[in-house]
Amino acid sequence: MLDHGQAPPVTTEPRRPAHPLLRRKPVEQLVAEGGQGEGGMLRRSLTMWQLTMISIGATLGTGIFVVLGEAAPKAGPAVTISFVIAGLTALFSALSYAELAGSVPVSGSSYSYSYATMGEFIAWVCGWCLVLEYAVSVAAVAVGWGQYLNELLDGTVGFTIPETLSNPLGDGGWINLPSLVVVLLAMVFLMRGAKESARVNTIMVAVKIVTLVLFIGIGVMGIKSGNYAPLAPLGITGISAAASTLFFSYIGFDAASTAGEEAKDPKKDLPRAIMLSLGIVTVLYVLVAFVAVGAMPWQDFEGTEAALAQIMTDVTGTSIWGVVLAAGAVVAIASVVFAVLYGQTRILFAMSRDGLVPKVFAKVDEKSGAPRANVVIVSLFCGALAAFIPLGELANATSIGTLFAFALVNVAVVILRYTKRDLPRTFKVALFPVTPILGFIACGWMMYSLPTATWVAFGVWMAVGLVVYFLYGMRRSTLATAEK
Repeated sequence: MLDHGQAPPVTTEPRRPAHPLLRRKPVEQLVAEGGQGEGGMLRRSLTMWQLTMISIGATLGTGIFVVLGEAAPKAGPAVTISFVIAGLTALFSALSYAELAGSVPVSGSSYSYSYATMGEFIAWVCGWCLVLEYAVSVAAVAVGWGQYLNELLDGTVGFTIPETLSNPLGDGGWINLPSLVVVLLAMVFLMRGAKESARVNTIMVAVKIVTLVLFIGIGVMGIKSGNYAPLAPLGITGISAAASTLFFSYIGFDAASTAGEEAKDPKKDLPRAIMLSLGIVTVLYVLVAFVAVGAMPWQDFEGTEAALAQIMTDVTGTSIWGVVLAAGAVVAIASVVFAVLYGQTRILFAMSRDGLVPKVFAKVDEKSGAPRANVVIVSLFCGALAAFIPLGELANATSIGTLFAFALVNVAVVILRYTKRDLPRTFKVALFPVTPILGFIACGWMMYSLPTATWVAFGVWMAVGLVVYFLYGMRRSTLATAEK
């Protein structure tokens, strides 16, 4: 809810000596450094509508076009319930994100919020999770892009990219070349700057919303009531497992918070963009899932990564509409790659400015106002992951990193409420502190539902992160150098 009253003056947090792991970066310093990079400044050019489109662009895509094929066999027709559960889990955290984005409008997202409330070590852990969330998400989304590209090529020119060049290692191929291509295309656009990139993103988002509305309108004609029974063939366990997988579909709503230093009016527009984007995406997800499982038996989703296009073809009896949907999916998934890659570069920008990762990630090109070196490095890394790692492994790894970061955001909003009572807030979490506590619990429950292999991978990732922090970040952070 919006707080329109005049906020009292902000008091500067005194700098106290602290253990290196517990040293915090004052909120005032975080905000004052907004936009500052190495050799240039990020430009404030994004409107509330463009911020909303960034969040929708980062969210609406693979979760419904591709991951639905993995979730439906777990939950059956109750996959719509799984979408609702995953959406509610995201909502609790979205409320916390909205409050923090309105009061600490910086590019670091939950990393910066943790730095201001829980100290440098927790901030690093959160930032490392965000690298997993965003960078690996780009790769996971790009993997699914190639499947719909093949659907489009097959329906238009009768040609498909050979499996050896369209599937990663472990999925029957050698390299997913299409996924690498889409990441590199996103890189080219992002190097032009935030304003130009936002225009391209808005066009792509409009295309995919129209595509999903078209699917709903046509797919509803193929619904058979028998496909909804039994509703939950694998019980609550299946619904929970599917919800954990589908949470991957919601991670993009926080992308707007990574644009805090390029928004024209971040304190007002960021909270609105976060909540509006999550609402639009959730409604579309639930409607599309309901129509999809009604039009095709849930068992048939197994191994299908282009289920919506197949449903369109089956319902209409012609491949034309399937081709149209495949074309829309190609644009939709490309926009997710584009928006999430943007978010990753801005998080690394903030971490670099704080000295926790190399300064090259904070270098800003004077002409475009974009961190070009950052964009190139991240794109090449994500492209390599997309080319060689299977989608399922990437989606689960992304979910656990996201859930961990979201849990920290819920903690951060509670801490900041009590430690910075006078901080101006343009948005406040309703039913505080119940809502952030529920958000923390929900994230923990979703993490618990993920498979053991995902936890092992997460543990390895965090172990590598700890080595990097203790050997590099802890000694080179700007707070550490300021104490010398």
